[in-house]
Amino acid sequence: MTRQAEALERNDDAGETYDSWLAGVPKEITLERVWQLYAYRKALYLYDLCWSDCEKLVGNPLGKAAASQLIRSAGSITANIEEGYGRGYGKERDYFLRVALGSARESKGWYYPAKGLLTPKVLADRLHLLSEVVALLVTELRRSRNRR
Repeated sequence: MTRQAEALERNDDAGETYDSWLAGVPKEITLERVWQLYAYRKALYLYDLCWSDCEKLVGNPLGKAAASQLIRSAGSITANIEEGYGRGYGKERDYFLRVALGSARESKGWYYPAKGLLTPKVLADRLHLLSEVVALLVTELRRSRNRR
């Protein structure tokens, strides 16, 4: 194990819990209609965790490129959900949810190569959370299609 990986293992608790994170989200965010979508809340939580992960990744020359792509793809999940909800309901909203779904899958792809710079627990937690976001978005898209 590298010296950096050992330091991460000692100091990394995989981030704050979802419940403690929820308690700190400002009302200006939680009062928006998009907040009602569970996938959005989970994706926003992931983005905050990703931010911390990327701060660790940029400390290694090999991690810089992955961090740059990872923060963009993770941010794209919430941004596209927000854009879709800003457009109302129907095909336009669903288009942006599909883009968010693609970004969630891309984020999984960027987390995996960073495995050498993140603890196994952090990697497993992030991949699990992203799988949850993917499943929630797929479910929402199916519901939307069935309503039409």
